[in-house]
Formats: sequence, structure tokens, C-alpha cells
Amino acid sequence: MRTPPALEDVPKRQRRLLVVVALLRPLLTATGLVTAYYLLPLDKGFTGDTVVGLALGLLAVAVLIGWQTWAIVRARYPRLRAVEALATTFPLFVLLFAVTYFLMERSEPGSFTQHLDRTDSLYFTITVFTTVGFGDIAAVTDPARITVTVQMVGDLILLGIAARVILGAVHAGLDRRGLPGDTADAPDAPDTGRTPPDEGDGGRPPGPDGPAPR
Repeated sequence: MRTPPALEDVPKRQRRLLVVVALLRPLLTATGLVTAYYLLPLDKGFTGDTVVGLALGLLAVAVLIGWQTWAIVRARYPRLRAVEALATTFPLFVLLFAVTYFLMERSEPGSFTQHLDRTDSLYFTITVFTTVGFGDIAAVTDPARITVTVQMVGDLILLGIAARVILGAVHAGLDRRGLPGDTADAPDAPDTGRTPPDEGDGGRPPGPDGPAPR
């Protein structure tokens, strides 16, 4: 089977289309997730089911990263697939905690230094994720602080280990396709039609009347 050309070798117009599609799909996914976050009736409050849901959501993120890693290695263009993977995984992770904080504040007002609506919860989650920590919102109760601590640990894992795994999958995918760094598919040296000199003659080409004198 013929190996598809590297992204750099694709015609400019087609390359732009590939990049746009690679960015558009995760953008639509993220938009759908955020829309669902604002529209779903989150009115049950913070219960044991919320904790189970958060745990299952984090497990789903881990499974998604594993599946995306497998897909990147086998993708036609691994780097574009990696962009899609990161742009899909990060919003899902952030929204899981935004929902948790919103339900926590709804169930137990005063869990944070100010009341959190959906936008505030999303804002607070992103400030924790990016380690900006403006300080205008902070966890007050023990359950809230424990949840924020879990997110901090998850942030480190996602930014450190998961990102490194995806980067490794990109390199593995490029090597699998024989792109830079792999010489297995390098073309043979051109045939000039000349016979290499006999090593027994010291590498000297033969003279006009026979072998070169020793």
C-alpha cells in the first residue's frame, strides 16, 4: 500500500482544508459540550451520585486519551489528529469540574467565597486549570477544597503525562509512516551504469590498454 504524502508535501489548498477540518471538528465538539452545560437541567444538587458521575467522567477522559493515542499512531496525519485530541479532551475535563462546582454551590451555599452560577463555575474551573488563580473565588468548605485539590492533581496529570503520551504517539505515527527520521523507504542510489573499481587494483580505474599498472 502506498504511503500517503507528508502534510508538508500536500498541495497548499488541500493542506489548508485539512487544517480547517482538523480544527473545526473539535471546535464543534467543544461548542456542543458548552451548550449542553448551559442547557441541561442541573437541579439535583451535590450528592453521592455527583461524586460517582465525576469519577466516571474522569475515567471517560482517561479512556478517551488512550483511544486518541491509538488513533494518532495510525492516523494519516498524526499531528493534525493530535490537535483534535487535545482540543476535545481539555474542554471535557474542564466542564466536568465546572458542573461539579456548580452543583456543590447549589446544594451547599457558601462552599465558595461567592455564589457560583454556571458562568462563575466555568470561570473558576479555568482559573484553577491554568494555575492563574486570581483569588476572587476560592473554596471554603472541606468538600469544595478536596474537589479543587482533585482538579489540581488532574491538571498536572493531563498537562504533564497525557500531553507527553500524545506527543509520543505523534512521533510513533510519523515513524510508522516513514516520515523524517526513518530511512527505511529512502530511494536507492541512482544507477550510473559504471562498474565500481576492483578493490584488488587498489581502487584505481583501468587504463586504456588494460588494468592500471601496479
